This record gives sequence, C-alpha cells and structure tokens, in this order.
Amino acid sequence: MMTRIDMSEYQEKFSVSRLIGAPPGYVGYDEGGQLTEAVRRKPYSVVLFDEIEKAHPDVFNILLQVLDDGRLTDNKGRTVNFKNTIIIMTSNLGSQLIREDLEKHGGKLDSHEQSMLNNQLMTLLKKTIRPEFLNRIDDTIMFLPLTKEQIAGVVKLQMNAIRKMLEPQGFTLEYTDAAINWLAEAGFDPEFGARPVKRAIQEYVLNDLSKKLLAEEVSREKPIIIDANGAGLVFRN
Repeated sequence: MMTRIDMSEYQEKFSVSRLIGAPPGYVGYDEGGQLTEAVRRKPYSVVLFDEIEKAHPDVFNILLQVLDDGRLTDNKGRTVNFKNTIIIMTSNLGSQLIREDLEKHGGKLDSHEQSMLNNQLMTLLKKTIRPEFLNRIDDTIMFLPLTKEQIAGVVKLQMNAIRKMLEPQGFTLEYTDAAINWLAEAGFDPEFGARPVKRAIQEYVLNDLSKKLLAEEVSREKPIIIDANGAGLVFRN
C-alpha cells in the first residue's frame, strides 16, 4: 500500500494539524491525521511526500521526528510507528537546470556530464532544504526526463490497461506499433514527463472509442484494431 501526500497542500503553518490530526475541540479531531492515521492502520507501507520543497518549515519539523526517531505522536496521544515504512520524497528542484543541460548537450548526457549536473542539483538542494533534514535522508536520486522510447513504453502500459477494461464487456482490443509510436509522439513533452501521454490517450483513444461503443459501431465478434496513418489514429473492426 502507498500513501501519497501532496505537499503543495501543506504550505501554511496550520496545515501541520492535517498530518497528525486537529487538536481537541477543533473540527476534524475524530478523523485523525492524514499521515498518522494512514500509517497507524497500515504500518507496512510506502509513504510518498510529493514536491517536498513546497512544505511549510513546521511540516519539516514534524518529518524530522519521523526520520530521526521513526515515530510520531498523533492528536490523540497515540504513538505511531514508522519503522516499517519506506519514505520517498519527490522534488522538482533543478528541473530547469536539467532541461537547460539537456538542450545544451543535444538531449543526451554522458556519465561525466551527469555527474556534473548531479553536483549542481545537490548544491541547489542544500541551499533550499535545511541540512539537518538532508542529513537524515539515506539517498538522493536524480531522474532525467523520459525519452521518446520510454514514453512509448508508457503508452503500451496505458493501452494494455484499456484492453483489460474492455475484456469484461466482451471486446478485444489490439494495437499496432504505428499506433504506439503515433501516440508516443503526440504525448511526448520532455518538460512534463508522462502526464501528456494520459491526455493524448484520453483525447485520441478513449474519447473516440467511447463514441463508437455508445453508437454500437463496433462488434464483439472481431477485435478492435487501433492503427495509425499520416492523418492520425484509425479504428478498424
């Protein structure tokens, strides 16, 4: 199980109470904290703090206790054990640096260039995140933007998910390499990663496919084949 916490929602001082629960007498006291309640119920889990750099400093103070002691006390005085959790934090710090470096080197970096870029990112990270917090993190990993080939892999995963969704209704979905490559091209944007892929599949596959299913234009007797030509995607049945 994974608990994802969007740290852009924790930019205010009062938002700390959302992690561990509201104090007695306040609205939401009985609900518990978003973080403590999730880990209390599922102690063997992954906790993802998304865009950690956006959190308020008081939130970092709470997380320091988690990283240091492996426990946290919620609003009802219960001690929540984090020693069996895996904590992952993401950050967009340095995304501009990565983009500029890739543009400068033609979209690819050798090992030396990656090492230099990683040093720049670590310097930026140390200027932004308090040292006592960084010292409690086991490892820091730099991710480069997805390549077009990797985006094509994401497209295949999404198309396979659509195929499984249609199977209980008696429809068989097939796709060609040309369709995968066309969608990968339509959803390729190094700056935004895999997010544009989802929009491309929604626009060019799911919307059109839904219309055909509602209009009863496809048969369950034959597979639905998604192909591509110069003009775009083609649905055959």
